[in-house]
This record gives sequence, C-alpha cells and structure tokens, in this order.
Amino acid sequence: MYLCLKIGKMHSKKPEESRTILTDLVLPSETNPLNNLFGGELLARMDRAASIAARRHSRRIVVTASVNHVAFNKAIPLGSVVTVEAAVSRAFKSSMEIFIDVWVEDRESGLRSKANEAIYTFVAVDETGSPVRVPELEPETDLEKKRFEAALRRKQLSLVLAGKMKPQDATELKALFVN
Repeated sequence: MYLCLKIGKMHSKKPEESRTILTDLVLPSETNPLNNLFGGELLARMDRAASIAARRHSRRIVVTASVNHVAFNKAIPLGSVVTVEAAVSRAFKSSMEIFIDVWVEDRESGLRSKANEAIYTFVAVDETGSPVRVPELEPETDLEKKRFEAALRRKQLSLVLAGKMKPQDATELKALFVN
C-alpha cells in the first residue's frame, strides 16, 4: 500500500500513479444540434476521470472543489473516439490539482489530436466530509514539472481573487512580474 506512515509522514507519489485514461465513443444522445459533443457531457467525463485520478493519489473519498479552467478548443463530432487523460499535477495539504487532456482520434487514420484541456481541484475527505491530508507529489517529466510549478501560481491567484490571501503574500505570482 502506498500510504505507509513513517514518523507521521506519508510517502510521496508520482503523477503516473494517478494517471487515469477513459476512452469512449460520442453517441447521438450526447450531441448538440451541430452533431458535436455537448460541452456538459465532456465536463462530466472530465470530472469522472479527474475524480479517479484524485482517488488514486489520495486513496480517500474525494470531492470536486472547483473547475479552475476549461478550454473547448476543438469540436468533437458524433461518432468520434474521445480519450480523457487525467493526472494529479500538484498536491497541497488536502487538495489536489488535476490536469486533464482530451484527445480525439481521427476516424480514418487513427491519429490522435488534442481537442480540449481542463484543470480541476479535488479535496480528499474522511467519512464525515472533513478534509484529510494527501501525499505529496514528485513530478518526473518536464511536462509534469512545468504543470507542478504552475499549479502553485494558479492556487495563489485563486486565493488572492477570493480574498483569502493578500497580494503581497503571493510570492510565486509576484515572481512573474519582478525581474
């Protein structure tokens, strides 16, 4: 089991341990009048994949805390094979940022192209709904490291905008603007 306790600390995990891949077909009941996948249907698929990724990382009950970013860059037509890939990009105290990539497979060539992406935040909770600690994350690849570093800036921006952090305390954000 990954959640071994050693002097009160959890072992850290790698993003690959949370990686979740859901592949499905776009059916007629899931499309709009233009025969493209409903945005809400894609949001639900991303939420499911992100939930599994967060659960794999924390091994706890997880709840969606926020949808931080969604980019609908490319329409996904009826009959397409859609793959949603989710992985933890950063773990904080009890929350986890999940980065989601959405791919569409070309019907004839089989080549995949990126259609959309999103960033969700999940919180690990116990059986009473109280937040619980989650393992730290150790990114390995360049992309994982880039997403890991950017996650702290996104969190600080969110806290500043919500009035939960003073702008002068957002050190990672300030670093973007100070030479």
